[in-house]
Amino acid sequence: MYVLVSQSKGNNAKILIWALVVSSIFLLLFCLGLLWYLKNRKLKREEEREKDDYRHLLELELVDSSDTERGGRKGSDMVMFSFAAIVTATDNFSDENKLGQGGFGPVYKGKLSDEQEIAIKRLSKTSGQGLVEFKNELILIVELQHTNLVRVLGCCIHGEEKMLIYEYMPNKSLDLFLFDETRKALLDWPKRWNIIDGIAQGLLYLHKYSRMCVIHRDLKASNVLLDESMNPKISDFGMARVFKQDETQARTERVVGTYGYMSPEYAIDGTFSVKSDVFSFGVLILEIVCGRRNTCSSFFDKTVNLIGYAWELWQQGDALQLQDPTLADSCVASDVRCHIDAR
Repeated sequence: MYVLVSQSKGNNAKILIWALVVSSIFLLLFCLGLLWYLKNRKLKREEEREKDDYRHLLELELVDSSDTERGGRKGSDMVMFSFAAIVTATDNFSDENKLGQGGFGPVYKGKLSDEQEIAIKRLSKTSGQGLVEFKNELILIVELQHTNLVRVLGCCIHGEEKMLIYEYMPNKSLDLFLFDETRKALLDWPKRWNIIDGIAQGLLYLHKYSRMCVIHRDLKASNVLLDESMNPKISDFGMARVFKQDETQARTERVVGTYGYMSPEYAIDGTFSVKSDVFSFGVLILEIVCGRRNTCSSFFDKTVNLIGYAWELWQQGDALQLQDPTLADSCVASDVRCHIDAR
């Protein structure tokens, strides 16, 4: 028995097969081309990002005094950390590693590959502080070296990401102890005396013994960090201003800082000087002595702030009533009175 196969059907089958083969080849080539294009675009983006990072670094190093409100040498001693290293160190900025939140942005704890612990201040996109403050703080703190100033290790710039890398302070900030009813008991008088002395030494260095006269402009309890031995270190120089040799005071249209710590002349008309930091330091001394915030709305049923209350007690000869009750067993009355009178 014989079966006759139409020649046209065989030709159609061959054409279909060739069509499928050609289509497959074209599809494969298209996919390869698309992959090449996407990979090439990614590489170009990375190159552009590296160029942007380099441009930002040059801006940091070549920035002039009018841009950062500073003078002196260029900030060329900074260390640039890679974004990948910071992501790894903070476990991708996990909530468990978040230390707090400030005007600049969130602060995270991290650990580098060599086990060194660091603190990372990450500029928030919604932060009121911008690139000027970022550059100001980074370059200033690189040039300022003192045992009572927090030490910056470097920075990380990756696209829109801008971060400052600091030494890690295990006891965080002074306000977490001073204004907590349980923790304040850990600050006996010798520790508080040491904290007051350390802050004073840091300010004296900024105002007199550094290579430039630096006005901090935002000295407060939350900007004083404590190391493992409870030694204080002044931090957050984003609002700092450098004075020239022949300059004793200046005026700004942009008043920055924290109300309650600002001197009256600065809060009212923007005039600031070394005395502005001294005023803030005086407020801080009162807070350390009494363990209460200056902005507390009432003191023993009196609707005045801490400064007003201290003034009333001093006029009445009862200044020692300001003393934190937790200090009763660890202080000498004459020492406390000395600090209150000095304020």
